[in-house]
Amino acid sequence: MEGSSSSSLVSKSDGELEEMLDRMLTRLALCDDSKLEALVSKLLPLTISSLSSQSPAVRNKVLEILSHVNKRVKHHHEIGLPLLELWKLYTDPAASPMVRNFAIVYVEMAFERAPAKEREDIAPKTLENVSKFPQQHQEIILRIAIKVIGECHASRISDDVSVKYSTLIASQDKEIFLDFCLHMLLYQPPPQGGGCPPGLSVFQVNRITGKQELKGDMLTKRRLGILNVIGTMDLPGESVYPLYIAASVDSQEPVAKRGEELLKKKASVTNLDDPKLIKRLFLLFNGTTATEHATPEHSVAPGNIALKMKLMSGFCRSIAAANSFPATLQCIFGCMYGSGTTLRLKQMGMEFTVWVFKHGKIDQLKLMGPVILNAILKMLDGTGSEADALSRETKTFSFQAIGLIAQRLPQLFREKIEMAVRLFNALKLETQSLRSTIQEAIISLAAAYKDSPEKILKDLEVLLLENSLAEQNEARFCALRWATSLYDSQHCPSLYICMLSAADMKLDIRELALEGLFLKDEGRSIVSNHDHKYPKFVEMLEYILKQQPKLLDSSEMRSQKLLFPSQVYVVMIKFLVKCFELQMEEINTQAVGTEFLSSAQRMCLLLEHSLAFEGSAELHACASKALVSVGSYLPEMVEVYCSQKVVWLRRLLSHTDLSTRESASRLLGMASCALSDAESCSLLSELIASVSQPPQKLRFEAHHGGLCAVGYVSAHCLYRIPAVSEAVVQNAVKCLVDVVNSETAPLASVAMEALGHIGICGPLPLLVNDSSPGTQVLEVLQEKLSKLLSGDDIKSVQKIALSLGHICSNEMSSSHLKIALDLLFSLSRSKAEEILFAAGEALSFLWGGVPVTADMILKTNYTSLSTDSNFLMREVKSLSKKLSDAKTGDEDSRVTTRETISGKLFDTLLYSSRKDERCAGTVWMLSLIMYCGQHPSTQLMLPKIQEAFSHLLGDQNELTQELASQGMSIVYELGDSSMKQSLVDALVNTLTGTSKRKRAIKLDEETEVFQEGTIGESPSGGKISTYKELCNLANEMGQPDLIYKFMDLANHQASLNSKRGAAFGFSKIAKQAGDALRPHLRLLIPRLIRYQYDPDKNVQDAMAHIWKALIQDPKKAVDEHLNHIFDDLLVQCGSRLWRSREASCLALADIIQGRKFDQVGEHLKRLWIAAFRAMDDIKETVRNAGDKLCRSVTSLTIRICDITLTEISDARQAMDIVLPFLLSEGIMSKVGSVRKASIAVVMKLAKGAGVALRPHLSDLVCCMLESLSSLEDQGLNYVELHAANIGIETEKLENLRISISKGSPMWETLDLCINIVDSESLEQLIPRLTQLVRSGVGLNTRVGVASFISLLVQKVGTEIKPFTGMLLRLLFPVAKEEKSSAAKRAFSSACGVVLKYSSPSQAQSLIEETAALHSGDRSSQIACASLFKSFSSTASDIMSGHQSAIVPVIFLSRFEDDKQISSLFEEVWEDITSGERVTLQLFLQEIVNHICESITSSSWASKKKAGKAISKLTEVLGESLSPQHNKLLQCLINEMPGRLWEGKDALLDALGALSVSCHEAITKEDPKTPTVILDLICSACRKKVKKYRESAFSCLEKVIIAFGNPEFFNAVFPMLYEMCNTASVKTNSQVQSASDAVKTESEKGEDGQVPLEKIMECVKSCIQVATVDDIISRKADLIHVLLISLSPGFLWNVKMSGISCLGKLCSRFQSLWNDSMDGLVPSDATKFAHELFHSLVPKQLECINTVKIAQVHVATSQCMLELIEVYSKVSTLHPVEVDFKGEINSLIELEKSEEAKSLLRKSRDALAILS
Repeated sequence: MEGSSSSSLVSKSDGELEEMLDRMLTRLALCDDSKLEALVSKLLPLTISSLSSQSPAVRNKVLEILSHVNKRVKHHHEIGLPLLELWKLYTDPAASPMVRNFAIVYVEMAFERAPAKEREDIAPKTLENVSKFPQQHQEIILRIAIKVIGECHASRISDDVSVKYSTLIASQDKEIFLDFCLHMLLYQPPPQGGGCPPGLSVFQVNRITGKQELKGDMLTKRRLGILNVIGTMDLPGESVYPLYIAASVDSQEPVAKRGEELLKKKASVTNLDDPKLIKRLFLLFNGTTATEHATPEHSVAPGNIALKMKLMSGFCRSIAAANSFPATLQCIFGCMYGSGTTLRLKQMGMEFTVWVFKHGKIDQLKLMGPVILNAILKMLDGTGSEADALSRETKTFSFQAIGLIAQRLPQLFREKIEMAVRLFNALKLETQSLRSTIQEAIISLAAAYKDSPEKILKDLEVLLLENSLAEQNEARFCALRWATSLYDSQHCPSLYICMLSAADMKLDIRELALEGLFLKDEGRSIVSNHDHKYPKFVEMLEYILKQQPKLLDSSEMRSQKLLFPSQVYVVMIKFLVKCFELQMEEINTQAVGTEFLSSAQRMCLLLEHSLAFEGSAELHACASKALVSVGSYLPEMVEVYCSQKVVWLRRLLSHTDLSTRESASRLLGMASCALSDAESCSLLSELIASVSQPPQKLRFEAHHGGLCAVGYVSAHCLYRIPAVSEAVVQNAVKCLVDVVNSETAPLASVAMEALGHIGICGPLPLLVNDSSPGTQVLEVLQEKLSKLLSGDDIKSVQKIALSLGHICSNEMSSSHLKIALDLLFSLSRSKAEEILFAAGEALSFLWGGVPVTADMILKTNYTSLSTDSNFLMREVKSLSKKLSDAKTGDEDSRVTTRETISGKLFDTLLYSSRKDERCAGTVWMLSLIMYCGQHPSTQLMLPKIQEAFSHLLGDQNELTQELASQGMSIVYELGDSSMKQSLVDALVNTLTGTSKRKRAIKLDEETEVFQEGTIGESPSGGKISTYKELCNLANEMGQPDLIYKFMDLANHQASLNSKRGAAFGFSKIAKQAGDALRPHLRLLIPRLIRYQYDPDKNVQDAMAHIWKALIQDPKKAVDEHLNHIFDDLLVQCGSRLWRSREASCLALADIIQGRKFDQVGEHLKRLWIAAFRAMDDIKETVRNAGDKLCRSVTSLTIRICDITLTEISDARQAMDIVLPFLLSEGIMSKVGSVRKASIAVVMKLAKGAGVALRPHLSDLVCCMLESLSSLEDQGLNYVELHAANIGIETEKLENLRISISKGSPMWETLDLCINIVDSESLEQLIPRLTQLVRSGVGLNTRVGVASFISLLVQKVGTEIKPFTGMLLRLLFPVAKEEKSSAAKRAFSSACGVVLKYSSPSQAQSLIEETAALHSGDRSSQIACASLFKSFSSTASDIMSGHQSAIVPVIFLSRFEDDKQISSLFEEVWEDITSGERVTLQLFLQEIVNHICESITSSSWASKKKAGKAISKLTEVLGESLSPQHNKLLQCLINEMPGRLWEGKDALLDALGALSVSCHEAITKEDPKTPTVILDLICSACRKKVKKYRESAFSCLEKVIIAFGNPEFFNAVFPMLYEMCNTASVKTNSQVQSASDAVKTESEKGEDGQVPLEKIMECVKSCIQVATVDDIISRKADLIHVLLISLSPGFLWNVKMSGISCLGKLCSRFQSLWNDSMDGLVPSDATKFAHELFHSLVPKQLECINTVKIAQVHVATSQCMLELIEVYSKVSTLHPVEVDFKGEINSLIELEKSEEAKSLLRKSRDALAILS
C-alpha cells in the first residue's frame, strides 16, 4: 500500500497534495476516538511521505496533521499506530531525510503502542542494516530493540524469533548491536553525586539511556533478554565473551547466574588470543588512558573491581594479553596501585605479571620488564609478613615473577648483586610457605649471573659462602645450587662450598654437594659426565688452607680439634686425592716441582690433622688411605715423612678400624725404608715382641695391627738393597708361623697375609730349630692351613688363599708348590664365590706371569687382582698394559705346576658332573687367561679353553654362564684369526640351535639335573633335583620311561642356558667381529628378536646386549629381514615350548606396529591365527601375550583397512584377507575372549573401512545378526524360560533383551553397514536377508533382521522397489505367525516400511490380507493390529487410499474381549483418525455393513463385538445414525430370539442404545416397531440368566423413556408388579438380619433373580411415561410395590430406588396439581394422595430410623417433604389421621446429617401447618 501511495503522491502536484492533506485533516477532526486508530493507520504513512515535497504549504499542512495526531493519541495509549507501514516507510531507499526523521519518531511511538507479538516479530527486522542508518537513528532503533527484547524475552525466547535474530548477516550490524548490548550490561544507575558508570563513557551512557532513566526490574529484564537473545544467535565466542563477562559480575543474581552459565558454555571455545577481543577487554579494564587523547565525553571509565577480577582470569590465559603493550603494563599497575584496588586484585595482578613474564615477547619485555620489576620490589618493600592467604599468594606470585624475569631478561641483574642479596635474605626471613617459591626464583636467578663481571662473581662468592652456613636449609640448598651451576668445575671457592655442604643434615643438599664434587656418577649439571675438569691440586689445597689455616695443626697424641664434621673431611680428602692423582699423571714424565712437593707435604699434614682422635672411623680410614696414595706417587717423600712419625703410626696399629690399621701398617713399612738398618731391625724386633705377647694381654685390634706391620716391615727389610740380615727375617717368619699355628682363623689369616707379603719379595727362609736344620714353612703349616681352608670364615679363607699365591710367586721348591696346589684345589667345592676368585688369583701367581709387583702390594692401596678386575668382569684392556711387563719365567718347577693346574682344570673340574666344581673350574680358568693370558703356555691352551668355555655356556649356574661367556670374549681377543672365526661360528650355532652335540658328562646319583624347586616337590614333600631323586620319582609313579622326559626337559633348559650364556660372550665379540658375523645375520636376527622377549629376564638382558653390539641400525636391520622374522616368529607361535610361544607373541606385537600393508599383507591371516591360538593357550602368561598380540594386530588391521589412512586398493586387499577370517573363525569361536576381540575388530573395521567393506557386506550383516542371539548371555534365556514362575512378564523381559542387543557392538556395526549400502551390494544382501528371515533363530536375531530391513529400506529408499514383492511375501507370513510379540512388532514394522515403496497392486493385496486377519485367532488379530499400526506410521499415504477397507475392521476390532487386542486396535484407531465422529460419519455405510456381517456370523464373539460396536456408534453419532438404523435394528431384532449365549447381553445394550439414539426415526418408519422392541425386551426380562436379565431391565428402562409411549405402562407394569411380589414373597419367607440379607441377595443372584432396584428403576420409567389415569387406575398396585421396596427385608440401595420412584410419582402429581385438575375426579386424586401419605410416610420414617446411611436419610427426607407437600393440596378434604411430628422430632434429635436434619424440620413444620 505504501509503495502505491508513494508513487501516487509523486504523480500529484503540490496543490493536489495540499488539497488531499486538507481533506485528511478534516476527516481526522471529524473522526471519533473509537475509529481513530483505523484512520490513522491509513493516513499517517501517507502524511509523513508527503514531507518529500519541497512545498512549504504542503509541509505546513503535514505538520498540522501530525500535531493533531499527537494531541489526539497522546493520552490514549490504546490507540495503535501502523508500525510495519511506518518501518517500511523509514527503510524505503527513496525516502528523503526529512521523511525518515519523522518516520523514526513515529516508529518509536508505534513500538510503545503495538501488541507484544507484533513488537516481537518486527524488532529483529529493525536491526538489519542498522549500521547504514544515521548515528541518532541507530541509537533510537537500538533502544527500541533492546526494550522489546527486555519486555518479550526476559524469561525465554521462542525458536522462530531466535532464528530472526540469527539472520543478522552484516558483521557491522552485529558489532553495533553487540556493542550496544555490552553497554547495556555494563550500565549502572548513576549515584547521587553523578559520574559515569564503570566501563562506560558519558557518550555511551547517553546513547543507551536516551531520555529515560533505566532502573530496577526494567534494567534486569533487558539484561536477561539480551543474554537470552545472544545465547541463541550462534555467535563466535570472541564476539560475545565481553558481554558474558560483564553479565557474570552483575549485581542482580538472575543476570549474573545466566551470564555465568553462558560464559561456561562459550569460554572453552573462545580464542583468548584474538587481538581484537583482547583490545576490547583491556578497554573495559583500563578505560581510556591519557595517551589516547579522547574527549571527556568519550573517555571510558575503568571497570569496577568485580569486572576487573573476572577479566584478570581471562588475561591469565591469553598470550595476546601478555603482549599488548602498553595496555598490559597499565593493567598490571592498575591492579597493584589503582584506586580502590583490593588484596585479591593485587594477587591476580601479580599472577598476570607471572603470565606476562612467561609468555611476553622479548622486545616488549625489554620495555616493560624494568618498570614492572621496580613496582614489584616497591610492593615487596611495602608489605610486611601478612598472615592472610591473599597476601601470601601475592608474594608468591611476586617472587615467581622475579624468577621468570631473571630467565627472560638476565641483563637486568648481572651488573649488581642486590637482587641476589634480597632473595637470599627473603629466603631466611619469609615464612615457610613462601620459601619454596623464593627458592625457585633464586635458582632461576642463578643463570642471570652466569656472565657477570669478575667483581660481581667475587662478591657472590662471599654471599654464597655466608648462606651455605645459614640456619635455613633452603638458603643452604640455593647457595650450593648457585655454587654448582654458576661457576665452572675448576672454581675452588664453589668447590669448597660443596665440601662444606657434604655433611649437611638434608639428604638433597648432601647429594647435590657430591654431584658438585664429581663424587657421584651424575656430576654437575653444566658439565658432561665424561668431561670432568678438576682444579689444580696446588690451587685447591691452597684455597682450603687459606680458608682454614688450622687444618695443618696436629699432635703426636692426635688430640687436635677437628674444624669440620668428619664427613666434610672425608669428601675434602677424596677430592684432593683425585686432584693430586690427576696432576701426578700429567707430570709423570717430568720432575716434580718444589711447589708441588711442598703442597704434597702440606697435604700430608692435613691428613695427619684429619686423623685426630675425635674423627670418625670412615675419616681415619680415608685419611690413612690417602696418605698411602700420596706415597704411591711420592714414595721417598712419604717414607721420610713417616720415618719421623713412627710412634704416631704405631699408635694407629691398634685403631678400631681395619682399613686404618692396614694403611698404618703399610705406612710403617714405608717408614722403615727411610730408617737405617739398625733402626729397621729394632723396629721389627719391637713389633715382633709386641705380637709375641700372650693373646690375653693383647686386644684383637692391636694384635691384628702388629701382625700386619710385621709383615710389611719384614717385606721391606727383605726387599731393600742391601737386605737386612736373614736372622731378623727368620725371626719374623717364625713369629708369624707360630701365630698361624696357635691362633684362630681371623688372626691366622692375617699372619698368613703377612707371610705372603714377605714371600712376594723373595722366597721364605727355612724354619731352623734345634731338631731340624731347616723346614719349609708350608710343610709346617699344611695341616693347620687345611683346617683353616675348610672353615666357614670366608674372609679368612680368602686371605689365606691369596697368601699362598704370594708365598709361592718366588718359590722354586716343587714340594712347596705341590702343598700350595693341594691346599688351593681343596677349595674346588666351595660355595662362596669370593673364595673361588681368591683361589683363582692364587693359582695365577703359581702359574706365573701375573702383572703384580712387590711395590704394588707394599706401597699402594692394592687389595687383590679380583677387586681390581671387578671379579673378572672388567674389560680385558684394563690389564693389557700390565700383562706385557709380567715375568714369564719357565723353570722346571713352574712347568710342572702349570701341567698340574691344567690337568686339574680340564680333566676334573671343567667337565665335572658337579655344578660347584664346574663353577670353580670356570672361575680359575678365567683367572688364568685374564691374569696370565699373554704367557706362552696359556696361548698354547687357547683351543682347549675355547672348547671348555663353549661347553659351559649352557651350565645351570648363572655365574658359570657369565664367566664362560666372558672367557669366550677374552679367548677371542687372545686368539688368532682362525680361532676367532671358529669361535664366531660356534656362538652362532649355539644361538640358532644348530650347535653340535656337546661333550657328554657322566651322571652320578648326586648330579643335579634341575635347580631345586624347578619342577616342584615329590609326593612326600621332598626336593626333586638330582638324578637319583628323578629316578626314584619315576619308579614311584610306575613310569620308568618318565626319566627320559625329565632329561628332555633338562636338555631344553641347558639349551636355553647355552643361548643365554652365548649371548654374554657374543655381545663382547660382536663389537670386534662385525664382518665375520654379517653372513649369519639372516639366521641370527629373527632369533635375537624373539629371545629379547623371553620370559627369563636374564635371557632378555643377554640378548639385548648382543642386539646392541651387533646391530648398528635396528630399524634398517628389521626392515631388511622382516619376512624371515615373521616366518620364524609365526612358526614359534605354535612351538611346543611355552616360552617360545610367549616370546614370539610379544615380539610380533611389537614388530608389527607401524607397518604398511605391503610389509605385512602376506602374513596378515597367519598373524590373526597366531593371536587367536595364543589367546586360548593352556598357560596364562602365553594367553596374556596373545591378548597383547591381538591388540597390536587389531590396531594394525584397523589402520590398513581404513581408507582414510591407507590406499583404497590396499585397504580392499586387507579387508579381503581379514574380514572373512574374523567372521568364520573369530566370531564363531568357542573361546569367549576370541569372540569378544573379533566383534570389536569387526566393528572398528566397519567404522573405518568405508566402501572397502561393500564386497563383504552380506556376510558381515548376516554374521552380526546371527551373533545378536548366539553371543547373548545364556542366563537371559534361562530367565525367560522361568519368567512366569518368578513373576516376570515375558514381554518386558523380551524388550529388555532386545534393548541390550541394540546396545551391543554387533548392532553398532550393523548401523555402520547400512551407511555404505549401494545398489550393487543390495542385490547380494537382500537374498541373504530373506534366507535369514526364514532360518534365523533366537529372539534377538529375528528382531534384529526385521529392524535391519526397516533401516535398510529407509536408507536406500526407492532402490528397494525391485525387491518389495519378495520382501512382502516373506515378511507378512512371518509377522502373522511369529509367537513373540516383540518379534511380531518388528516384522510388522518392516512390512510397513517396505509397503511404502511397493506397487499399488502389492499394497492392495497386503492390506486386504491384513484386514482379513482380524477374524482369525488371537495371534492373527495381534498381527493385524501390529501391521495396521506400522502401516499408519510408515506408509500413511498408501493406507489413506484403502481407508474404506481398513476403518471398519479396526473400528469393530476395538471391542474384542481380549484387553491386549482391543488396546492395540484402539491405538491404531487413534493413529488413523483425526476425529472419531468425522471418521465414523465418513465411513458409516462400510462400518454398518461390517457390523451386520459380524452380527449374522456364527461366532458368538463376533456377535458380541458387533453389539458393542453398535453401542459405541450410537454414543458417538446419536441421531446421525438414523439413516442406517434400519439395518442395524433388523439385525438386532433377528438375533434377539433364540437360545442364550455368553455375551448376548451386548445385543440388548445395543438395542437399548439404538432405541435411545434413533427413536424418532424408528417410530416414524413404523409406529409398531417400538412395541415389537418392547415385547422382545420383556421376553428377555423373563430369562433365567442373571446378567442377561439385568441387561434386559436396563434396556427396558432406556426403551420406555426413549419412546415415551404411555401405552407401555399398561404393557409393562403388570410384569413388574408380579416380579416385585415374587421378590417380596421370597424375602418374607425368612426372617433375616442385615448380614443374612447380604447372603440372601447373593443367593437370589445365583437363582437368576434380578435385583429389586432394577425393577424399581423400570417402575420409575413407567410412571414417567404413563398417564395420570393409568397411574390412578393401578394405585393400589403402585402403593404395594412401593411398600415392598421400603420393607425391612431389602438393602438400602433397593430402598433408594423405591424412594426415587416415589419421588417421581410425587412430582407427577405435583405438576398435575400445579397445572390443573380438569378431567380428573377429585375424589380419586385426593384419595390416592391420602393413601400415599398414610401408607408411605411411616415406611419412610422407618427407613430413616433403621438405615444408618446419610445418603438414604437425605433422599428419604426430601421425598417425605415432597409427599407432605402433595398431600397438603388435599388435606382439607382428607384430614391427617395420624400425627407423625413426634417421630420426626425424635429423628431430628438423632440425625447427624445437617442436610437431612434441615429437611426433617421442614417436614415437621409442613405437618404442623396441616394439623
